Amino acid sequence: MAEKTAQPKIKYLKGDQKMLDQVRAMWEELNRYHCGCSQHFKEHYLGMTWQKRKYTLLKKMVGGEMHVEIAIDELTGRGVGYAVSTLNAQMAGEVESIYVEGAYRRMGVGKTLMKDSLDWMDHRGAATKQVEVSVGNEVAWGFYGRFGFKPRKTLLLQVKDKPSKK
Repeated sequence: MAEKTAQPKIKYLKGDQKMLDQVRAMWEELNRYHCGCSQHFKEHYLGMTWQKRKYTLLKKMVGGEMHVEIAIDELTGRGVGYAVSTLNAQMAGEVESIYVEGAYRRMGVGKTLMKDSLDWMDHRGAATKQVEVSVGNEVAWGFYGRFGFKPRKTLLLQVKDKPSKK
């Protein structure tokens, strides 16, 4: 009979944009994952730095609010997942980024992060809530579907070829 290992004890730290830098390493791992999944936009992910992403997030929440939640393995003290959500001045909520380290998936960490993000938006009166899923990561649709998200549209993006260097 196989020995069953105990699930790690996870604590959740909640805050605002002041906690953003604490998710940097996990966000960089997520960015590498998206780069690997992307068929047409690898350059986008290769060129996306933490500073650029952080700037975009802070700019997006001007006049609104940001919720940052980090899942910490109490045994190791390491961050093993996070969620960043925004609510803009028009009361549109968005789960901007959510990540759970591979070894901690299917343990309820993502579910807790997502539920807490949506509850945060609801308590602030969000008129709409959305999440964007990159092409290549369609496997995430099932996860988001469990929270009532459904595909609404597909955005096709044309990118001009960069001029060749001579």
